[in-house]
Amino acid sequence: MRMKTAGLAGTAILVVAATVFAVTALMQTPPAGDGNARGGFADIGGPFTLTDKTGKTVTEADFKGKPSAIFFGFTFCPDVCPTTLYELSGVMEELGADADRMNVVFVSVDWERDGPEELERYVSAFDDRIRGLSGTKEEIERITRAYRVYYKRVPTEDGEDYTIDHSALVYLMDSDGRFFGTISYNESPEMMLGKLKRLIAEG
Repeated sequence: MRMKTAGLAGTAILVVAATVFAVTALMQTPPAGDGNARGGFADIGGPFTLTDKTGKTVTEADFKGKPSAIFFGFTFCPDVCPTTLYELSGVMEELGADADRMNVVFVSVDWERDGPEELERYVSAFDDRIRGLSGTKEEIERITRAYRVYYKRVPTEDGEDYTIDHSALVYLMDSDGRFFGTISYNESPEMMLGKLKRLIAEG
């Protein structure tokens, strides 16, 4: 089924607005002063507790030792999330074995509808090295605050359901869990590949 042009335009506007909001928040939040911020951005990241596809508890400590690319979204997302994960999968294929040297994570901000089973089914459509994580409302609020992630539930027109506006950035973290940079929505594959190569080499 093809989406109406108006729907696509509306989605694009929401994505741009959410991304601008997220980038502005990153740039304007004062650094914590511990030396973790890079490139003029605020300190991003911190402790979290989430759940993987097997129901196992996962914390930030599980990602230490490898650089990470972390994307926040939800499984009912009509275009931004599948597009981003598809593009990441393509870049991971380009990286080949080097992609094994990093963590690629999809965190759902939809704690009500996305549990371990839903995340496992969803990420199985992409590169099998992408790890899906879910959490409770409190857990998701904690990690989104730590990463300065914007998201907001928006009721559908009939008022019987909801969608979620969210920032469309991929957060790059080094092997010590420190903020390294971001990948923007619809960034060229060449730019994405270059950033991930630098992350792996320097992270």
